Amino acid sequence: MPAPHRLATIALVAGGLGVAAAAGALGWRAFGERRREESAVLNETLPVHSKWWRELAKTRGELLYVAIGDSAAQGIGASRPDLGYVGLLADELRSRSGRTVRVVNLSVSGATVGLAVRDQLPRFGRLRPDVVTVAIGANDIADWDAAAFAEGIRAVLDAVPRHAVVADLPYFYFPGNERKVAEANAILRREAAARGLVVVPLHEATKRQGVRGILTGFAKDWFHPNDRGYRVWAGAFRPAVIARLRELPGGVGGRG
Repeated sequence: MPAPHRLATIALVAGGLGVAAAAGALGWRAFGERRREESAVLNETLPVHSKWWRELAKTRGELLYVAIGDSAAQGIGASRPDLGYVGLLADELRSRSGRTVRVVNLSVSGATVGLAVRDQLPRFGRLRPDVVTVAIGANDIADWDAAAFAEGIRAVLDAVPRHAVVADLPYFYFPGNERKVAEANAILRREAAARGLVVVPLHEATKRQGVRGILTGFAKDWFHPNDRGYRVWAGAFRPAVIARLRELPGGVGGRG
């Protein structure tokens, strides 16, 4: 998900109708001030979540799960880092496999596909994961450049193994942004298909939540998912992640 400085640029993308309803009740000026206050509170969680994932990566496990992404993979907006979609999927892997799971969350808040190539792929290259999830590209919508996005997503998809599970971009609510998202998802799906990669329908899953999802699925900044929203994200990933788990031989463990 986009970094805090991009919130004004994308302008109420994630809140959609829920933002408008809340603003109508509070008044735009009061609502804007409240959003800034809530965003500032969430900003303080960025280093907290990052440190939590770095510490968790030191825990050894029989399976290795590696996540590439942005602030959504960090779980920003959730009440705890492990209640973001990466933490929920890690719990799913543990419960279904009966094995311990090491989680290396390479994500960085505010990452675009280009920044993922620069900052996350060098670290990814040193690992041999059993399970990989990729959810990147939402930050590219603010300053949309189709050619740059295509170049970056090709580099990301070239670097991950054939068993990686890749999500398309989530639903952005407003038509102007949705046109960009549609173009980004078309590029992503085309490049993933060329490499035989599974694409998770995150856009469909988030869009299907409708107005109720807008009102109940976002954190107080009306931008990042909350605990409920992240359960929707994890649900979109779950079938493909479980399918990958079934492919693993009984003796496979986390390495790297």
